[in-house]
Amino acid sequence: MKKIFLMLISVSLSVVMLLSGCGKKSDVAGSSTEDETFKVGMEAGYAPFNWTQLDNSNGGVKIQDAAEYAGGYDVEIAKLIAEHLGKELVIVKTEWEGLIPALTSGKIDAIIAGMSPTADRMESIDFSDIYYTSDLVMVVKKGGKYDGATSIHDFKGAKITAQLNTFHYTVIDQIEGVLKQTAMDNFPAMRVALESGIIDGYISERPEGVSAEAANSNFKMVEFTDGFETSPEDTAIAVGLKKGSELTAKINEALAKVSEEQRKELMDNAIKNQPGAE
Repeated sequence: MKKIFLMLISVSLSVVMLLSGCGKKSDVAGSSTEDETFKVGMEAGYAPFNWTQLDNSNGGVKIQDAAEYAGGYDVEIAKLIAEHLGKELVIVKTEWEGLIPALTSGKIDAIIAGMSPTADRMESIDFSDIYYTSDLVMVVKKGGKYDGATSIHDFKGAKITAQLNTFHYTVIDQIEGVLKQTAMDNFPAMRVALESGIIDGYISERPEGVSAEAANSNFKMVEFTDGFETSPEDTAIAVGLKKGSELTAKINEALAKVSEEQRKELMDNAIKNQPGAE
C-alpha cells in the first residue's frame, strides 16, 4: 500500500508539472505572438488616407475582428513601417474619438490615421516625424452658390462644418459672418449632409477633397488663393505614439527611407483606388 501510495503521489506530481509546463509554454507563445504584431489604429473612414473595403484588393489589410479590410495611404505607410520593424501589421478599426484612449491603454501600438501633431495632442501622446503635409480646402456642391469661391471670405453666410475635435473645425471662425454648424463625427456624415443640403460645405485636407470629388460628381473641391491661416503642425500628419515609446526612433527610421516621390505615388494610388473612384 505504501508503494502504491508513493507511486500515486509521483504520478500526480508529474501530471501537475506537465500541465504547468504546458501553461507556461502557452503563455510564452502568446507573449511572443503579441510582440510580433504592430497594432495600428485608424478610422478606416477618411479616404484617401484610410477607408473600409470588402476584400484585399489594391493591398487591403484585414481589419481585426471584422470581415472587412482597410485600404488607403495610411495603410500603405503602416505596411512600410511594419516591414521595417519586422512585425505583422494588424489594423484595429477605431472611431476618431477613441484613437488616443486606445493608444494610451495599450490596445494599439500606434495611430496612423491622418492625425496632426497639435500642441493639445502632444500633451498626452508623442508623434513621429511628419509623413504627409497638405493644405486645407472646402468641399461644396458642384454648380452651387459657392462653386466659384476663391477666398474663405466668399463663404460669408454659408453653413459650414468640419470634423469634431480637429483643427479644421476651429479655423471656421476665420470666416467673417459664417454660419458655423455643429461639428460632425466623420467625413461620410459630412458628405451626406452636403448632398442633402443640410450644410453648404465642409473643411478638409486636399486629399480628402480630391477623394470627395472622385466619389461624387455632385461635389466640388474649392482651393483658395486667400485661404486659412494655419501653423505647420496643423497641416502636417504624423504617427501617434505612447509617451516615451521605444517605437518612435524606429518608426522615424522607417519614414526616413520613404522618399517624397514615393509618398506622392502612394497618395496618387490611394486617390485612384479609393472606393467609388472611377
